[in-house]
Amino acid sequence: MNKKIVLNDDSGNPVEVDLKIFIDHINHYHKTGTSIHEERGHNFTVNKTFREKLKKMSEG
Repeated sequence: MNKKIVLNDDSGNPVEVDLKIFIDHINHYHKTGTSIHEERGHNFTVNKTFREKLKKMSEG
């Protein structure tokens, strides 16, 4: 079973995501630079800091 986590979107709203699926998507489509990821109507600014945060969450 995959781990579900809650992330706050750019507006501070909580969004539950499947950590592995979310990270796989970010690594494939948002691997470098800064971009916006849209998840069920919620926006996330994806940058180096956000990717590092996800990596730490996946290791913990």
